[in-house]
Amino acid sequence: MPTPVLDQRPSIESIECVDAAIDSRQSIRAFTSQPVERDDIRQILAVASRAPSGANAQPWKTYVLQGRARDGLADKVCAAHDAIYADPEQAALYKEAYAYYPQRWIDPYLARRRENGWGLYGLLGIAKGEKDRMHAQHQRNFRFFDAPVGLFFTVNTIMGQGALLDCGAFMQNIMIAARARGLDTCPQAAWNSYASIILPFIGAGDDEMLVCGMSLGYADPDALVNTFRTPRVPPEDFTVWRD
Repeated sequence: MPTPVLDQRPSIESIECVDAAIDSRQSIRAFTSQPVERDDIRQILAVASRAPSGANAQPWKTYVLQGRARDGLADKVCAAHDAIYADPEQAALYKEAYAYYPQRWIDPYLARRRENGWGLYGLLGIAKGEKDRMHAQHQRNFRFFDAPVGLFFTVNTIMGQGALLDCGAFMQNIMIAARARGLDTCPQAAWNSYASIILPFIGAGDDEMLVCGMSLGYADPDALVNTFRTPRVPPEDFTVWRD
């Protein structure tokens, strides 16, 4: 029987460790080739599974790709990405299962999106209109930013929209648990449009929907792109108090 934890108050040290793991998490876009031990991945998934879910349904399913499997999928999706770049009409062949982004952006979200995009491209010296360089940088997603581990998350299509919320909580736990172990991640909705390639490749069933992908590995400390850290608005900007 598990030990009850309700009466255990966290120490100052444990609070600082958790806060540090959360605060130091960022989307890493350049990884080293250092392998990640399978036992470390399993530990991360095990602790992440403590994420809450409606009715304790635990709707998430995880696929871990390494080695030839990782490389093989990257090659397939990069080929499709290149084909769309050469002929934009081919984009109609690839549809995401749910709308991650809105059809029409409004402020302040539009302003934040632009700040994020041009901040990243500006750091990399990619100017507006440099389509070839933008395409190459975007395709880095489909090489997992060179991370040795790729993760894909699915939910059963019978589940409601709440399963996406549950899966998001699970993914956040993975990212924080990874940071606690000196690892880094990059959650990637960029994969979603290529579900028709990804799901058969990873062996997912017909009743599964792709939620998101994620890169996992050790951040390259010398990569300029990893100095890009997005800002956050203060709690006063998104919090309403009612007494």
